Amino acid sequence: CRAFEFFGGVPRTLVPDNLKSGVTKACYYEPDINPTYHEMAKYYDICVLPARVRKPRDKAKVEVAVQVVERWILAKMRHRKIFSLEQLNIEIRHRLDALNSKPFQKLEGSRLSCFEDIEKGELSPLPPKRFAYVEWKKAKVNIDYHVELDRHYYSVPYHLVHEEVQIRHTYETVEIYHDHQRIACHRRSYDKGRHTTLSVHMPEKHAFKTKWTPERIIKWASTIGPNTANVVENLMNQRQHPQQGFRSSMGIIRLSERYGQKRLEAACQRVLLFDRISYRIIDSVLEKGLDWEKTERTMQELPIIDHNNIRGRQYYQTREDVMEEKC
Repeated sequence: CRAFEFFGGVPRTLVPDNLKSGVTKACYYEPDINPTYHEMAKYYDICVLPARVRKPRDKAKVEVAVQVVERWILAKMRHRKIFSLEQLNIEIRHRLDALNSKPFQKLEGSRLSCFEDIEKGELSPLPPKRFAYVEWKKAKVNIDYHVELDRHYYSVPYHLVHEEVQIRHTYETVEIYHDHQRIACHRRSYDKGRHTTLSVHMPEKHAFKTKWTPERIIKWASTIGPNTANVVENLMNQRQHPQQGFRSSMGIIRLSERYGQKRLEAACQRVLLFDRISYRIIDSVLEKGLDWEKTERTMQELPIIDHNNIRGRQYYQTREDVMEEKC
């Protein structure tokens, strides 16, 4: 996009290499263009014709231009010390203008005059706005009818649980597609661990019409132990909607496969002593072996240490504190 703005127009065709950011799967007859690259080409009304694999002559002038830039710009700057990106761009732009204005050795004019006389008039005009960068991601709808993007969770219609969807996301928006139909649109959020939920995506009375319900997950957790069931119940009660806690609850239950039911029950008993409950905290307790420590032990049960090196409370009193006690 910046190259088009530098040229002041848009070419009719693009001939990229078969790199993954341009071509997902190379093919001589029907190459599979990267979705983001394809959207950019559609926005600027450009035809994409990838070069053949291992055929550098398909873009011979580009290969030579890379060599020229390396020799006349990068090589000449190899002994320069530059301390900021802005300063580097200014230096490159100065040398680029000098290179483009340099006369040809065997032809009349220069690269700049050739561009202005022949190529610039063939460019299509730029659109009013620059193309908004788009990325695509495949995701599977979880039992809480949310999909994950950068550790934030976006809702989709609840009947699509376990279905595969496509997420189209920009800096500002998140669009979700199923069978080439857009089923949800959200404002992009960068709050990790949070949920963005639309009420229209929820089942009636916030209860699933499928087999997944809060009661079933709590009952499943109770087979491990009462502390695990209590953790799962508290976790869902902390959320604005119980379904937002399904993913974390299932993760906690599955920790029993890795650490065993007894250790998970002990870790949940320990975590219940604190105000905050989450999957990450329980996983950390199990990973560090803190579930083996006795949770009933308090500070009153610890023995009082009496040693000459311990200065005691009076050592830390200020002059004002001593005067107040005397008074």
